[in-house]
Amino acid sequence: MPPLRAVPSSGGRPCAEQADTDRAEAALVEHYARLVRIGYLVLPPSFGRNRRVLTAHWLAQRSLPRSRSAPPEAALPRPRHAAGAASAERGYAYLRLRVLRSALEAGQPLLRFARPRRVQLPPLLPQVWGLRLFPHSCGAEELALEQALAEVSGPCRAAHVLRGLEGLADAEVCRVLGAAGVADPPAALLEADALTASHALLTSPEFDPCSLQVRPTDLLRRRRRGRAVAAGLGALLVCGTLLLMPRDGLGGSASAPPYSRNAAAEQALDPAALRRVPVAFWQSSARRDFTSWPTRGDRTDDTRLLGRALAAWARPGSGVASSATPGTPVGPPMGPPQLLYAGEVDAAAVVLFHDGLRIVRYAEPRNADPAGGAALDFARVDGADSVTAGALVVQRRKGRIRYLTAPWVRGAAVRDLLAPRGAARPLRRDRHGVTAALTGPAASAGCHSWNALEVREGTAVRLLTDLGELTPVRLTSGAPSAPHDVSGRSERESWARTACLLPAVRSRGVRSVNSWPYARQPLPEGEGAALWLCTRAETWRGTGSRVLAQFQAPPGLSGGAGAPGAVAAHSEDSPDCGVRRPQVLAGVLWRSDGGRWYVLAAGSRQFASLSATGGVRARADGRLLAVRARAGDRARLDGLLADGSRARALR
Repeated sequence: MPPLRAVPSSGGRPCAEQADTDRAEAALVEHYARLVRIGYLVLPPSFGRNRRVLTAHWLAQRSLPRSRSAPPEAALPRPRHAAGAASAERGYAYLRLRVLRSALEAGQPLLRFARPRRVQLPPLLPQVWGLRLFPHSCGAEELALEQALAEVSGPCRAAHVLRGLEGLADAEVCRVLGAAGVADPPAALLEADALTASHALLTSPEFDPCSLQVRPTDLLRRRRRGRAVAAGLGALLVCGTLLLMPRDGLGGSASAPPYSRNAAAEQALDPAALRRVPVAFWQSSARRDFTSWPTRGDRTDDTRLLGRALAAWARPGSGVASSATPGTPVGPPMGPPQLLYAGEVDAAAVVLFHDGLRIVRYAEPRNADPAGGAALDFARVDGADSVTAGALVVQRRKGRIRYLTAPWVRGAAVRDLLAPRGAARPLRRDRHGVTAALTGPAASAGCHSWNALEVREGTAVRLLTDLGELTPVRLTSGAPSAPHDVSGRSERESWARTACLLPAVRSRGVRSVNSWPYARQPLPEGEGAALWLCTRAETWRGTGSRVLAQFQAPPGLSGGAGAPGAVAAHSEDSPDCGVRRPQVLAGVLWRSDGGRWYVLAAGSRQFASLSATGGVRARADGRLLAVRARAGDRARLDGLLADGSRARALR
């Protein structure tokens, strides 16, 4: 299937007249197979091949305007050279735009409280019952391309298809993606550069949803599902009866009706059975973590509040807004939990529990008005120590945060990470350890400030920051084998250019973030020296870690001392830049003040030499590489380690 190079990358003017609609219908008939193939390639592979086939046909069939007299919903801006393009080409470009936009919308994740769009659900038509449809299987190269497309974003797949299947130039691809609703088309092109498979593979029968194989569905599963539906209907009748039963007095409005009676479960929900720790216990405890936190707050004896909190934890009702960090179970307590705090914070009554694995926060209006709803948050904290158990978020409201500090914290202050030369501002705490409200990090648009909590324990001073969860994240510096608390002017200046990159790991269950400079590289043409840093975010659950390699040019070349560094590479669940594998290698395409382009690369001290292949070919002894390049060049980097093994760049 050759690329339609004559087709402009942008659709023409809207087909507002009937003649234009007729041309679009003719283009759909002529290029139906190509449009279906585009939809199939851009749809997320997680849908499965059967659903992608049916959805791709549905997207192509609904790409025509809904009314012959109504203009299309959107059209691409006309390119400069397309003033005399044929109407048929404009019609095809318009249909392609609608297929791309719908395929990208179908790949967006379904949010819990958002109304799903129609394209995110399985299509109504066409529909096949009792059979599964999928394209013909080909060779290993097609399978590798399918796996590669599954690992990238929808905009990246769209950019790759427009380049390879449609034969569009990068500037035209950006215009098409922008009209299709992609927020950052250049970023999609950069991501598509990592797909090294031949463009000719896109025309393979492996990706042709018009030439299909047919197989039956699982016949035994179909039979079991029939029996399960009958059983489900019976269970639905039973549950409906239970839902209509009156609530017991302890549950309150925030909990759902009780559905079972179990002695151990009921004991866990008894406020009188809560574990309470004396105020001075932490001083003689063998360990300092959440288990040695004392019970604090001015409503620790309010059994009604505690009862509502425990009941909502066990049976959250429809009025409870619940959230949990990744990898955190949200089930009821297995026994009486430990009560950390119960008191009033601003306009809310807040209760904090600890059950050995999780911190659970319950909040309701101070007057216990059921119409105000309630909030229930879960955070995993297994393996906490005196450092990671130093504080908890007790209230987050309108961009302002209050923390509950550990009993061993002797002082608290606020430090703006983007002002490394400024002094920390003292932060007042009440007798229970709750801090005064402080502005959250990056609360203002544009990341002009990033307020972190600075706590003092003896002679140690630690930085903690909020990333949208119950547990603040510890910030450290230093090599992966020996990270330490941020101290000194140079480390604070490094974090001043790193802080605005922290939203990349927000709400991922992060426990700590370590950022350390692994190389310093003189820039070509005598323009100073750049700093290479590796930033690694570790999670409470162990998996889901994220690594960012930063390139920090001198402040005079990059917008000032507070300008964030450029992310040269990133990876997830990689051992690079960690204790197991402290090595890291990354590179960037950099332009000097004189307008000349260079490929710059730097590796950690484990690298003995570096090599670049692909668009740029070069080799350098040592762990620094700088070579002349052209705008748009892409290089594949690897290096030889001191032990003789070869390692690739972070990706």
